[in-house]
Amino acid sequence: MAHASTPGPGLTSTALLTDRYELTMLQAALADGSAHRRSIFEVFTRRLPPGRRYGVVAGTGRLLEAVRDFRFDEAELDYLRRESVVDTPTLDYLADYRFTGDIYGYAEGEVFFPGSPLLVVESEFGEGVLLETVVLSILNYDSAVASAASRMTSAAGSRPCLEMGSRRAHEQAAVAAARAATVAGFVGTSNLEAGRRYAIPTIGTAAHAFTLLYDTEEEAFAAQVAAYGTGTTLLVDTYDIPTGVRRAIAAAGTSLDAVRLDSGDLGAVAREVREQLDSLGAAGTKIVVSSDLDEYSIAALAVAPVDSYGVGTSVVTGSGAPTCSMVYKLVLRENSAGEMEPVQKVSSSKASVGGRKNAARRIDPAGRASEEVIVSGAEGDWSPAGEDLRALHVPLARAGVVDEDHIGAAGLLRAGRRHQASRAELRPAARRLSAGDPALATVHVDVAEV
Repeated sequence: MAHASTPGPGLTSTALLTDRYELTMLQAALADGSAHRRSIFEVFTRRLPPGRRYGVVAGTGRLLEAVRDFRFDEAELDYLRRESVVDTPTLDYLADYRFTGDIYGYAEGEVFFPGSPLLVVESEFGEGVLLETVVLSILNYDSAVASAASRMTSAAGSRPCLEMGSRRAHEQAAVAAARAATVAGFVGTSNLEAGRRYAIPTIGTAAHAFTLLYDTEEEAFAAQVAAYGTGTTLLVDTYDIPTGVRRAIAAAGTSLDAVRLDSGDLGAVAREVREQLDSLGAAGTKIVVSSDLDEYSIAALAVAPVDSYGVGTSVVTGSGAPTCSMVYKLVLRENSAGEMEPVQKVSSSKASVGGRKNAARRIDPAGRASEEVIVSGAEGDWSPAGEDLRALHVPLARAGVVDEDHIGAAGLLRAGRRHQASRAELRPAARRLSAGDPALATVHVDVAEV
């Protein structure tokens, strides 16, 4: 599983969250001066995972934090020197490294499609090439989680989804996953560190171990209600579910907030529990379901009397697609004559499209997206003249200074709103879980044609 890429415990720099070849390329390019050539790198994916109709950009806020903290302090330099990773002139360059270029990209929360230029990095080659691995590790993982989470929240409709996947992920990836799921509409997380960093509401009451601690289920329920009152959620499937429901209401009364089901045929059991709760006078007690849910099982529960979904493994692993297969490619560079020249990879299976690009989405009079428009030759701050086109690139960093509006709890809130608006532009067919083509076709045009 991919790891989170912003500093973990004890880390103050993100500079070594990278691959060795980034630094060896730098050394060779510094030796002949090529490292100082102006360059443009672009992040895109060639295809969506099978069956997916759109992807979701996530991790932008974490990425900007990583760029801000990408520096080589004495600890990093000592390691590189000790292991002879690069030579002394390169170490001297790294000691003074600060990213001073510009970054543009899709706003976090935006949906994307194959070929979409999700991120554009403009800088000297040496500055930009060092960011490749950290950029991709963050965007690939976070966007995979958000893309899966969006399918889940879409299938859930108005019923809330809660992220509970910490135990199925690397400890730092778990924090990143909770954040990415929130971008796509999840309303709570079990992960306290994610709650602290990003002001995400945290949820959770008790596992089966708590019930098994006590001599009887009644004692366990009584202890939980005594500690947390009737606003708690009681887990009623440790033993016999009908008996557990009856004991839960006996312990908390008919004002019990919720019961949780974590096993069995959830649709059938939820109907039975709903009938039992109503017969006991607990019509206001909600039903929370968990147990290896994914977008398909959530959709299957649409007609069941379920109030919310707790999702773990499937969301933190991208529901079968743990990466978005994004790549970071050089598309424009200064040549030996000092002129900017498009470059591209031409291999048949991994071709790229050279040149500076921007992006817009065509919106029809009904407010629905009709196509993704990739514009060649457009500057970073380009905006479309046509009223039917919505610009997709926003400035993320200028002259090395990252836009703090995209970072922290405020940035996460903004990303969640962006996703809701962006997904709402797609036609209903985009929400189907069955296999199909991307929801929007992508067209390439020259800036003079727009």
